[in-house]
Amino acid sequence: MGALFSLYLASSAETRAEDDVRRAFAIQRDVYQVHALLAEAAAGVRGYALTREDRFLAPYYTSERDLPVTLTRLEEAIKDETVRPRFIELLKVTQAKRDGLRATIALTQSTTQPSTQQIERSLIANKLALDAVRTEIDNIQKLESVVLDERRALVDDVRTRFLALTAVSGIVGLLGSLAAVYLFSTGIVRRVSKLEGDAERLARGERLEAPPEEADELGRLGQRLSRASALLREREDDLRASEERFRLVIEQVRDYGILSLDKEGIVTSWNMGAERIKGWRTDEIIGQHFSRFYPAETRDFQPDKMLERARVNGTAEDEGWRIRKDGSKFWADVVITALRGEDGELQGFAKVTRDMTERRRSEEDLRLAREEAVAANLAKSEFLSRTSHELRTPLNAILGFGQLLEIDEDSFSKPHRDAILQIAKASRHLLALINDLLNISSIEAGAEEVEIEEINIGQLLEEARALADPIVKAAGLRFDIDLPCANATVQADRRRTMQVILNLVSNAAKYSTNGTFVRLGAEEANEQITVFVEDDGPGVDPANRSRLFTAFDRLGQQKKPNSEGTGLGLALSRSLVESMGGVIDYEPLDQGARFWFSLSCNVVPRIDPQPVQ
Repeated sequence: MGALFSLYLASSAETRAEDDVRRAFAIQRDVYQVHALLAEAAAGVRGYALTREDRFLAPYYTSERDLPVTLTRLEEAIKDETVRPRFIELLKVTQAKRDGLRATIALTQSTTQPSTQQIERSLIANKLALDAVRTEIDNIQKLESVVLDERRALVDDVRTRFLALTAVSGIVGLLGSLAAVYLFSTGIVRRVSKLEGDAERLARGERLEAPPEEADELGRLGQRLSRASALLREREDDLRASEERFRLVIEQVRDYGILSLDKEGIVTSWNMGAERIKGWRTDEIIGQHFSRFYPAETRDFQPDKMLERARVNGTAEDEGWRIRKDGSKFWADVVITALRGEDGELQGFAKVTRDMTERRRSEEDLRLAREEAVAANLAKSEFLSRTSHELRTPLNAILGFGQLLEIDEDSFSKPHRDAILQIAKASRHLLALINDLLNISSIEAGAEEVEIEEINIGQLLEEARALADPIVKAAGLRFDIDLPCANATVQADRRRTMQVILNLVSNAAKYSTNGTFVRLGAEEANEQITVFVEDDGPGVDPANRSRLFTAFDRLGQQKKPNSEGTGLGLALSRSLVESMGGVIDYEPLDQGARFWFSLSCNVVPRIDPQPVQ
């Protein structure tokens, strides 16, 4: 009875020890399960961020499904007061890791295309979070190992205390009791010790051999440990394969030179894009300082300046000339990012370079073309001005002699009088053309000053009507006028405003071949006065809309081939209105056309007009 009682007590102690061992093994298994799920999820999210393919998110969704269950089991299993605080920290870093993965997915799925730097920073943050999880897991494993040793010591103590009693009881209980104790010691304890050894090897990441098939709980526990070891090894292999694929993607990028630098600026990695852009092979540039890429005039200060900016601000960006291996220069866009560890200590730098030479060349060509266009326009204006002045001298002689002939035209026969009339008419037309050319060239050259004053727009329209009334009546049209309120005023140059109104009215009367009226009026709205001229003639062909304000382009010539005109009226009007800070335009009516220009009711600065094309 003493032997049986002692065996019962020892068996109870061993059972409790086995329960503690199982719980320790379950904790180790679930802890590694947490790490494996997060590692797989991180690899999947990284693949999704780089490729945007939804298939990479399968491990992430599996992790989100299984991780809460595993953490719940751990919370129920971990009772030790020394391990419990580390488990709380594990929950925090695990949640931080999950939040980081969600943030990376949200960044990738955002409507605005994320930059490479944003994705890279997010991936680095996720890696650091995974490292924090791994650190907490290691802490838990160390504490669990201590607890397991304590439990093992407790088992040893129980075994020691009851060993004497068992020996005495075994002697009293004869050889049967001794045989029972022997079988117990060589069976259960040996297998428990083997399970403890397997747990330690699993903690070190070693591969476990498959145990023999056994039907009892210890046998099943050993088999589960073996399967956990195989699963962990398989997931670690997948993680390494994923990291290798990511490394290959970086190395195979051809449009961007991606390299890493140590804290002093020494090149430590080099991808294919960097080799294509700069010409050096990996074995030629690793270990060299990155200042080698800078031209001599900036090599002594610019590299250190870029590294310092990256240290302080986290990143530094620059555009400038860089040197290839063959000595040729290329225009580069460079981004240097500081890489820091979990403790914030600087580990090195990541450098991304893009060849922007073609864009730089295009911008330079565009600038030169713009300068040439400006020079050509100035040359044109100067040519028009000089030509117009040179034409005035002989034209004044023609006009003078023509006027002398007109004085004595009664003494000439009718054919001669008709010839004199044509000479005078052609001379006046040529004079109007020269005056318009001089006006345009003067406005473009800024030679004419704008005399802005407050003008009563109603009075100005009345004066314009009086001046243009003979032109409209000569065309057989009715001349209507819509006046604004009596005190409506505008800030403008009186002479130029009158010239624009007369140009628009003259055009309406000239080209309204089948119309009945010309209407002149003004409207006031939003501190602007809009002067308009309308008619009910044929209007403007929509195909010719873009040619309306082009110099020397007489769109109505085909309808009235015998009408006089220089083709400069609308172009000159636009220049005059814009020199006063206004806007001029055209809009079609159901029947006819409407030309208008707007001027401010307030004082406006001079705006250089657009050059006449």
